[in-house]
Amino acid sequence: MIQTYPTTDLVILAGGQARRMNGMNKLLQTFDDQIQLLKIHQTLKHKVNSIWVNSHRDYSLYRALVPSIAYYQDEESGFLGPLMGMKSAWTHVPSDYVLFIPCDVTYIPSRVLEKLHAVLAKSAQAEVAYVELNGRALYPFCLLKRSALEQLNRNIELKQFSLKKCFAELHPQVARFNHKNLFFHSINSLDELQQYQQLKFLN
Repeated sequence: MIQTYPTTDLVILAGGQARRMNGMNKLLQTFDDQIQLLKIHQTLKHKVNSIWVNSHRDYSLYRALVPSIAYYQDEESGFLGPLMGMKSAWTHVPSDYVLFIPCDVTYIPSRVLEKLHAVLAKSAQAEVAYVELNGRALYPFCLLKRSALEQLNRNIELKQFSLKKCFAELHPQVARFNHKNLFFHSINSLDELQQYQQLKFLN
């Protein structure tokens, strides 16, 4: 398939502490029928230039599953959230566009990258487009331009780590999707994982 959008890299955001998962690395868990890393990689590998993981651990395990996977850590310690993972990406990733995806996402819409690029291109001022799923904004699931880095740096210097507040300064665009049988758009705890798997079994 011929790509009609600019060269884009993928970054999987997996830099959290996983406190509500008892320290378990969500990117290495099986929510559905596949380990999350494999699910994300296989869904998007033909749509992006290269795939990176933003994480502070388990790189050897990532490479064992996906030998081509690239890796980087946050530039500042302290588990400062996805904004730091996004800011740190631009030191490593060569592309001027990056698709960021949370490691705990349960649903990846078909043609999500194409739609994010399409809505981003509607405004020359826009520097970010994010996914809205069933009416709920998923700010970490987004497409960012390299030109957004200045605003990311500004917010981090001010210790303002909210993606919502940062994106509000970037003329954000929204790619809207619906999935009627989706009970959890992401998994944040062992309890949610158990509920998610039970609901999938019942459906």
